[in-house]
Amino acid sequence: MSVFVEAAFGEQSGRWPLPAAKTPRELWLRAVAAGGQGRYGAALTDLDTLERTGTRGALWSLGRSTRASFLRQLGGHRAARGWDGRAWACAGSDVTAGADALVGLAADALGMGRFPLSAQLLRRANELMGAGGDSVDPRLPVRLAWVSAELAMFTGDGPAAVTHAERAVDLASELGSARHDTKSRVVLAAALCSTGNIEASRTVADSALAAAEGLGLVPLSWAVACLLADIGSAALSPSQIVAVRDASADAVVRRGGTWTAR
Repeated sequence: MSVFVEAAFGEQSGRWPLPAAKTPRELWLRAVAAGGQGRYGAALTDLDTLERTGTRGALWSLGRSTRASFLRQLGGHRAARGWDGRAWACAGSDVTAGADALVGLAADALGMGRFPLSAQLLRRANELMGAGGDSVDPRLPVRLAWVSAELAMFTGDGPAAVTHAERAVDLASELGSARHDTKSRVVLAAALCSTGNIEASRTVADSALAAAEGLGLVPLSWAVACLLADIGSAALSPSQIVAVRDASADAVVRRGGTWTAR
């Protein structure tokens, strides 16, 4: 497995610096890895270079979906929708690229409060993945479970949110991606909180924060610290949690990110 794959989707999610990319696919993988660490300036530089290579088809679509995901992480769901739409338009017949774009569009709709549209897009993504069979990238069912859990939380169905989040955790454990595993646990912590199970939520969130910090996954550290700032941590004091949250937000800005809403 290449160093780029390991950093983007393997056990070395915190590895940095990475070698210079030599191919369009390496540019995309390097951008994914950098974005997971909150290195948005470096990630966007690689995606800009990917756009200039003239690459078309699935990889072009995946690059645009990745750019959209960065915008969403920073609160820019409306801007992300444009990039996910472009990703869908150029995915062609590639099931992975198409499903990736649809899940992204569902997350954009969710962030904009368009819940029925989000549910419809999730159904379309699920149908497309079903038609793709074994050719579908195994990370996509994990992403589908994340957004399904988030939609259930926003629409008041806590038990369904937990079911989706637990499925994400199970799928991520088989995927071998430290980043996907950590985010799945962040989503599970939020889902448990939505059911009022604060003690279980706190336990999962504390573990997820330790993993995110250990891997250098700054955006996830910020997200789970925001949750712990509300429900309390069994491992850290309130002032320590606030310090982690604020330091993570500041690191994102230093690394080239621009918060749309916080």
